[in-house]
This record gives sequence, structure tokens and C-alpha cells, in this order.
Amino acid sequence: MTFIKQNKLVKIAAHLGFWLISMGVTLLLFYYNEDRVHFDLIILSKAFIINLGFAIAVYFNLLVLIPRFLKRKNYIFYVFWLMVLLSLSSLFIQFLLMFPLRNILHVGLRFRSFDINLHAAYFSTTLIFVAFTSFLKFIRDWLTMQDLNLKLAKIEQQKLEAELKTLKGQLNPHFLFNSLNNIYSLALVQSEKVPDLILRLADLMRHIIYESRENYISLEKEIEFVTNFVALQKIRASENVNIEFKTKGEIPSSKIAPLIFEPFIDNAFKHGLPGTNGKDFIHISFDFETPGWIQFSIENNYEQFHESTGKKAGGIGIENVKQRLNHLYNTRDYNLNIQHQNNKHLVTLQLKLK
Repeated sequence: MTFIKQNKLVKIAAHLGFWLISMGVTLLLFYYNEDRVHFDLIILSKAFIINLGFAIAVYFNLLVLIPRFLKRKNYIFYVFWLMVLLSLSSLFIQFLLMFPLRNILHVGLRFRSFDINLHAAYFSTTLIFVAFTSFLKFIRDWLTMQDLNLKLAKIEQQKLEAELKTLKGQLNPHFLFNSLNNIYSLALVQSEKVPDLILRLADLMRHIIYESRENYISLEKEIEFVTNFVALQKIRASENVNIEFKTKGEIPSSKIAPLIFEPFIDNAFKHGLPGTNGKDFIHISFDFETPGWIQFSIENNYEQFHESTGKKAGGIGIENVKQRLNHLYNTRDYNLNIQHQNNKHLVTLQLKLK
């Protein structure tokens, strides 16, 4: 409330300052044009009447004509009523100067009847005042809109960051749960691979907890994470599973949203092993040959019963990726395509690098 009151006081002070300056300029013009020795009540009254006429036109334009016609794009009506307003304002000034001022002060003025030239002068001057104050209003409205847009952008950014933190918070336990399941399954058979698996898991968790805090991280770090993750998953796969991991082109020094590929790879190992008729395969490919873009694809076999029983391959991890892509990238900057048919699951993601 205090801020609102202060804002109103500043606005009132600005308006008073504007009209005081206008009064001062008008007094000086009368003082020099009429060869006055000193400022007297006559030129003071004339300056007040003229500025009163200007003020009526200015505020009627700002408070009535602009909101009712100009902002609603009724330009013809706005111009028509503006011309009427300027004419009435000019007539109002001449009327007060010709009759009340002359009778009250008992002085003879230079004009005693309607003067077309004087009317045109007051009409033009009023138009200048109206145009100038309208310009100031448009500038103020534009600045207010920019400030509002900035505040809305900050609110949206805060909302986005909160949503991303929530999504990452959901993603981390999901990934940890799957990895610990892998370790547990190997620990049951007392596999010698468990220590190496734990070390790899530690590296992966460090990436998730520390390196992926930002919205965008180094592409090289993300590819390194994927490489370690695939190696982690390959430990639990049987030797006859066809697992391919290929990259084309040199990794550019660009940035990318972290943990984008992990859910797709995790999904492939989760639902593609074991496969159908002993034909298990997972093919992962990264293509960096298109400048400014990365193309990721992963294909694996999957069991048909996932669909027949109503189980949806992917789950929360895939949905998180879709939401994060939608939040962090424009729709024209990525293309995600997921297909599953003939016991094969294919994911392709084209993504513009930062």
C-alpha cells in the first residue's frame, strides 16, 4: 500500500510540474510579446486560462478518447472527436479571454470578437499539447508493459526452474533404483563385476548430483555419462546380446540439457532384455555431422506382452524427458519420434545444440 501511495504522489507531482512549466513558459511569452514591465494579474490570468483550456483537452483525450476509441482501434471516430475537442478547447479559451476576463479585470483586450487566426493558433497549440502528452502516455504504457513482461518472465522462469528441479528429483531416484537393482542382481550370484559396477555407479551419480545441476551442460560431459551408463548396463547383459554404441563425427563444444538420453537407454535395457527368440539387440547411435545439431537414435527388440497387458514401456523417465524438452527447447528446435512395431522399439531425437 505504501508503494502504491508513493507511486500516486510521484504521478501527481509529475503532472503538477508539467503544468507549472507550461504556465511559466506562457507567462514569459506574454511578458516579452506585450512589452510588460513586470508580471501582473492580467498576464497571469491569461496564462492560467490558456493552460486551463489546454489541460481540459489533454485530460479528456487521455482519459476518454484514447481508451474508448484509439485503444479499440476506432481510428475514424478518434480523429473526429479529437478535432471536435480541439475546436471546443480553442473556443473555450477565446470565450474566457473575451468576456469573463475583460469584465472581471475591467481591462481592454486586443480582441473583442471571434478571431479565426487566433482560433487556429490555439487549435494548433492545443494539438501540440495533446500530441506531446499522448506520446508521453504511450511511452509510459510501453515501459509499464515492459516491466510487467519482465516480471512475468521472471515468474515463468522461477516456475520453470521449480518444475525442472521437481523433474530432476523424480529422475534421480528412478535412475538410482534401476541401477541398484542391477547391482543387487549381480550381488546375489557373488559376481566379481560388483566392485567395478559400484565405481561406475558412483561416477554416474556424481554426474547427476553435481554436474547436471544446470539447465544446460557440456555435450562432451553428457556423452561421457552416456558411455559410462551403457558400460554399466552391458555388465548385466548376457554375452550373446548384440549391443552397439556408435558415434559419427566429432563431438562439438556445445551445450545440451542434461540426462536427456538416459531414460531412453534405460528403457531399452529394461524392456529389451530378454528379447524374443534369443534375438536380443540394442543399437545406440549419436550423429554429430550436422552442424549445430545432434541426432540420437536407439533401437531394441521388446516383448509384445508389454502392450497386451497394458504396461507402457518407459514410464516416468520418458515422460520427464518430454516435459523437459518442452520446457527447455522451442518446438522447432527438436523432433522426438517414438515407434514400436514388429517387436522393435525405435526412438529418434533430433536436437538443436546450445
